[in-house]
Amino acid sequence: MTFRCAVLGAGSWGTVVAKLMCDAGSEVTLWGRRPEVVEAVNERHENPDYLPGVALPEQLRATTDAAEALAGADVVGIAVPAQTLRDNLADWAPHLPPDALLVSLMKGVELGTTRRMSEVIAEVAGVSPDRVAVFSGPNLARELAVGEPGAAVAACADMAGAEKLQAATMTPYFRTYTSTDVIGVELGGAVKNVIALCVGMAVGLGFGDNTKSVLMTRGLAEIARLGATLGADEHTFAGLAGMGDLVASCSSPLSRNRTFGENLGRGMTPDQVTAVTKQTAEGVKSSKAVLELARKHGVEMPITEEVVAVLHEGKPVKEAGLALITRSPKPERYGVTPKRDKHRP
Repeated sequence: MTFRCAVLGAGSWGTVVAKLMCDAGSEVTLWGRRPEVVEAVNERHENPDYLPGVALPEQLRATTDAAEALAGADVVGIAVPAQTLRDNLADWAPHLPPDALLVSLMKGVELGTTRRMSEVIAEVAGVSPDRVAVFSGPNLARELAVGEPGAAVAACADMAGAEKLQAATMTPYFRTYTSTDVIGVELGGAVKNVIALCVGMAVGLGFGDNTKSVLMTRGLAEIARLGATLGADEHTFAGLAGMGDLVASCSSPLSRNRTFGENLGRGMTPDQVTAVTKQTAEGVKSSKAVLELARKHGVEMPITEEVVAVLHEGKPVKEAGLALITRSPKPERYGVTPKRDKHRP
């Protein structure tokens, strides 16, 4: 089935999703803010600022005019920095086609409101949650851009919406699975960024695989605790949008959040890392919103707490690591709560 698709945001991930949709057989227009990026996509079939050396489909069109990109679209993917979504979408809302599926390609939680990106989309666009989907998984942009095998989860409260997004993104090298667990898929993508920051700090401090495994495993426990409290299906966190995305983001030097954390572990301040970082590490700002969301619902997230303390309260990285290692053990709160061994890790 052929769709008319628009992707709003010409960064690395927005460009990759536009390429996926082209490769899946759809007609795709990519919106970019910067004229030089749009010109490069149209004339050279490349996005040199974000994916240098990667050939883009010749049929992919780009524009700086959001109304032009959105005209007649069946599927609208939104790939802007999470904290800019509300303002951008307010500008775009008058041009959104009335029946289009609106897809969040972002992995964050809004500061101030603690809303997930799909909730912001539904609110600002004035549409039913059934019209909003999320797309998430272990998606390191450059690997997918060059055609390495990959997969993601398309989630929508209406399964028909999830299947529509699946059809718009399935290619010979990329597989899309469907789900109705929007909360679980979305939280898996947002909170793993925070855990990846912490793993990066550990790497920067010189720690090895044991430490990374501990942080990933306990990080997954934090994600699952928050998700279960908010109504997600805990099984989601064992899949691509949970464990899969977490492992990729915590293990790969291509991960923006892990790289940001690694620079912190090597002694740079958050402001110094931000100054030399060309692309958005969503976990940096979203970490505060994730922690606020957890506290609002009484969910304990010690790794997230220490990441926020480092990023936003000036706590030294080594001190944060010591706080995690020496914290008092408590019984597990998700899954089967241990009855005998209160010191179960």
